Amino acid sequence: MVITKRGLAIGATAVVLTTVAVTGAGIYLSQSQASLSESPKEVIDEVWQIIDRQYVDGTFNQVDWRAVRTEYLNRSYTDKEEAYKAIREMLKKLGDPYTRFMNPEEFKNMQIDTSGELTGVGIQLAQDEETKKLMVIAPIEDTPAFKAGILAKDIIVKIDGKTTEGMSVNDAVKLIRGEPGTSVTLTIQRGDKQVDYPLNRARIEIHPVRYSLKNTPTGNIGYIRLNQFSAISAQEMRNAIKKLEDQKVIGYVLDLRSNPGGLLYSSIDIARMWLKEGTIVSTVDRQGETDRQVANNSRITDKPLVVLVDGGSASASEILSGALQDNKRAALVGTQTFGKGLVQSVRGLGDGSGMAVTIAKYLTPSGRDINKSGIHPDVVIELTEAQRKELQMDRTKIGTPDDPQYAKGLEILKEEIAKQPGNNSASSSR
Repeated sequence: MVITKRGLAIGATAVVLTTVAVTGAGIYLSQSQASLSESPKEVIDEVWQIIDRQYVDGTFNQVDWRAVRTEYLNRSYTDKEEAYKAIREMLKKLGDPYTRFMNPEEFKNMQIDTSGELTGVGIQLAQDEETKKLMVIAPIEDTPAFKAGILAKDIIVKIDGKTTEGMSVNDAVKLIRGEPGTSVTLTIQRGDKQVDYPLNRARIEIHPVRYSLKNTPTGNIGYIRLNQFSAISAQEMRNAIKKLEDQKVIGYVLDLRSNPGGLLYSSIDIARMWLKEGTIVSTVDRQGETDRQVANNSRITDKPLVVLVDGGSASASEILSGALQDNKRAALVGTQTFGKGLVQSVRGLGDGSGMAVTIAKYLTPSGRDINKSGIHPDVVIELTEAQRKELQMDRTKIGTPDDPQYAKGLEILKEEIAKQPGNNSASSSR
């Protein structure tokens, strides 16, 4: 698979709850060559053909895929809605929650998501592969969900009092999203407790990169927090690094905690800002063919780097952190990442609908398949429930000594700086 900027490569494991986005570790968006079709059966067959040609598992997860085609094309359909329902049934047979269908509205909303212009409550949602429960991947900072205290790994059991048992991600999104200013109540299960969270929907403007200069006893440190990999993330990251370089920092802390992913090519571009050479990520399809993305000698800085990760760091975040860890460019500090290592291709269909199909898995530079297992940090430091809640309720503490994972990251960075020839002591003066 060749990933180019002409297509849209999405690394989100999650679905942004203002729209239907795509679950998966890397997604390549291409336009279908089919013309606008009027027959409901045409779009069913179009979906079947895409799965037949591209699905990552040539056995279709032990499903007789040809028999499936016969079954669904022998039915009668009175309208597109019946066909759409049939398509979802057909894809469900694969047992792959990341291969899914989007009606025209959902597909359009997914494309809007990637622009970073959102409305809703500001959380990412995926269906747990084993329990099928609706799980929060991460709240987006400065959104109603974040401010209310919803956490990564929370389970949504009710939406406005309606149970989510057996509910698809698409149906959940329809219930949760809405006009800014309207309200929705999510019932969250966390451990043994269930809590209602009344939320007011809002228009969400996302700036994926935030940075600041930290004055420490060791010297000036650059702190960069990356919230998601959107279309503007790479440019904002480049600007942040260059401005911090101008301020003579001697090292960096890159915070990927609760970053659910986003555009795959954005993670590759950002990795190249830190790496001089080496593999960034490789993908393997059902023919065993590998596409490898590599650094291209375009790094901006070679100064010591520590990366903060946690259970909400997913997909494109795992691609970036895995690349930096395997190339020994950075030390990872925090907790095990989410564990999403599958690649989806998103296709626009002839009638304006769309679908995501799992076409490959991705591997870190050392060949690790992190699907379900995640990436293990070099230094593990867990937050207590109280600490996590405190940081969410007062986000000004994130990236400060009151943030235990950041504090540990700074300690590790100090050790790495001390190993540098000459210790960069001249760089620490202002």
